[in-house]
Amino acid sequence: MIKKFLLAIMIALPLCGFAQKFGQVDTQAIVTAMPEVTAMQTQLEASSKTYETEFQKLQEEFNKKYTEFQQLDATTLESIKERRMQELQELDQKIQQFRATATQDLQQQQEKLMAPIQQKIQDAIKAVGDEGSYTFIFENLVPVYVGRDVVDVTPLVKAKLGLN
Repeated sequence: MIKKFLLAIMIALPLCGFAQKFGQVDTQAIVTAMPEVTAMQTQLEASSKTYETEFQKLQEEFNKKYTEFQQLDATTLESIKERRMQELQELDQKIQQFRATATQDLQQQQEKLMAPIQQKIQDAIKAVGDEGSYTFIFENLVPVYVGRDVVDVTPLVKAKLGLN
């Protein structure tokens, strides 16, 4: 048992002596430099504008019916007032449902458009890691400490993607 333990230590010691290369990458800087992201944002803004236009139409319809409801005089039957109030509530629910659906659709559209961009970045990071023989490449979000042996590979990934 002790011989196996000593043998394992003897085999592991030389492996510890190999220099390990660590890199860091700022994917946010890469994303903002990609022209695909600008095209994605333009497409999302167009979709958002379409939803805003439709939302305004619904809001105008609600405001019109609300104004009509307020203009009902005291002689109007209570059943008519109740029906108009119910119509307003149904329209309000329709507006809330539309808002929720639009938000969800825009989020799904963004995820769908962003997936190939993220995959492209991931592939470039992997290629840089393989070419540079890096042991690890970490995301550079908020490093507490970065030693001298850590290389910022962001420029290499940008170059791999053909970005400035």
